[in-house]
Amino acid sequence: MNVDISWWAVIWATVASMVVGLAWFAKGMFGTAWAGMVKLSEKERKAKMPQAFAVALVTGFIMAYVLAHMVFLAHSYFLNSWLQDSLCTAFWMWVGFSGLRVLMYDTFEHRRKKLTLINVGNELVTLIIMALIIGLIQP
Repeated sequence: MNVDISWWAVIWATVASMVVGLAWFAKGMFGTAWAGMVKLSEKERKAKMPQAFAVALVTGFIMAYVLAHMVFLAHSYFLNSWLQDSLCTAFWMWVGFSGLRVLMYDTFEHRRKKLTLINVGNELVTLIIMALIIGLIQP
């Protein structure tokens, strides 16, 4: 079986993941609380910013590609609308992988529940917005 994905959808989903991250961790949303809980000073955050953006871009691209790949497979099996299969796939990938892994690591690291909620919320919103884009830009 050949897996057919839209590279435009992957690119736009990658861009969207960066926008969601920038908005989510901005000072007006959760950025101030997040920085305080992970104990990063403004100077430390700025020093690591180029590296963090590079990692975020690469991981966002890989996430978008894998999501598009899994959406194609889910759609081939379920045959719902492309958008419905995209959103359902993203949700279950978040529940089964991202959300639970963040919860587990944060529990072992004794992180505050508020920090865990900020991080898993970001993962959920990112995946759902990626799924919307992938679901609307079909191959």
